[in-house]
Amino acid sequence: MADVVVLGAGAAGLAVAAQLKARGVEAVVLERGPGVATSWRGRYDRLKLHTVRQLSGLPGFAIPRGYGRWVRRDDLVRYLEAYAQRFKLDVRTGTTVERIKPGAAGWSLRLADGSEESARTVIVATGYLHTPQVPPWPGLETWPGELIHSAAYRNAEPFRGKDVLVVGPGNSGAEIATDLAEGGATTVRLAIRTPPHIVRRTTAGWPAQLNGVLLGWLPERIFNAVAAATARMELPDLRKYGIGRPAVGLKTRLRTGRYVPLQDVGIVRDVVAGRVLPVAAVQGFDTISVLLADGTSVQPDVVVAATGYGTGLRELFEDPSLVDETGVPLVHGGAPARPGLFFIGYDVTLGGMLRQAAIESRRVARTVSRLEK
Repeated sequence: MADVVVLGAGAAGLAVAAQLKARGVEAVVLERGPGVATSWRGRYDRLKLHTVRQLSGLPGFAIPRGYGRWVRRDDLVRYLEAYAQRFKLDVRTGTTVERIKPGAAGWSLRLADGSEESARTVIVATGYLHTPQVPPWPGLETWPGELIHSAAYRNAEPFRGKDVLVVGPGNSGAEIATDLAEGGATTVRLAIRTPPHIVRRTTAGWPAQLNGVLLGWLPERIFNAVAAATARMELPDLRKYGIGRPAVGLKTRLRTGRYVPLQDVGIVRDVVAGRVLPVAAVQGFDTISVLLADGTSVQPDVVVAATGYGTGLRELFEDPSLVDETGVPLVHGGAPARPGLFFIGYDVTLGGMLRQAAIESRRVARTVSRLEK
């Protein structure tokens, strides 16, 4: 095994490996899936990046213009495959690391096949969208309907003619709800616990991502006020349709909950038209119904839980002090969390995850290359 090991062949892992190679440091990239960009391959069919192509490329190789302004899922996978090939990265697929602990030579990695490998430096880039999570709703085990996590959703065809409840008004949940409404589901409901911050993906051709990049430096109080005023100007009042206005400012939610706003790619239109019906948060299940927080209940055929992911890092490391209560590394993005241990790709910003991965890859590569030479 190489002196430097990168875990995860997604955007962040490939970018940091390429940046290390440019500085004369060879790294081995270990990927649990069958190819690079495993998490992207598994997302729903209609997915496009919510960030513009020009600000989503990785260092040293731009995303081709032919992929358009909003890059489709399959094109992004092709781009990441081409990126690994362009820089001749040593990516070893089908290799799952089950445990990492300090070792005599730096770090010891236990693989799923039972073997042990060592590395002087480990860069963890497995991402915060690693392990699908479903809340432990009371009564779920006795409910007779079908439940899937949004990670398993591909398209609306299997749900044609069915009553579907989507839980979670994030970007995935809202876009899946729109996909279902367009794809022939008889009824589509969207369960909402906390009203989302909704932004137009573009306004007069200007992408929301650039607002995040250009205005992100503003003090929290001012940014919150600007974001709220913009939403009131750009969007209809959705309170009469069942979606309240957020009680906490956008930048405050980003700081306290790693939250990104919901980019409107059809959900506002569908809610106003009655094709997607907002309902209260899910409280639990009984033998026939899904119980909601406002005391009502619904009886869907299918529940799609767009309820987020865990990092999987608690299971990967013996040292619980590396991560916070949500499983996110306490130190990440540039500085070492421990000597020879780095985490990259865990920072949520309004500028976009791919842009942030590119920024962090340069930081980490600079630090590691100094240590390795």
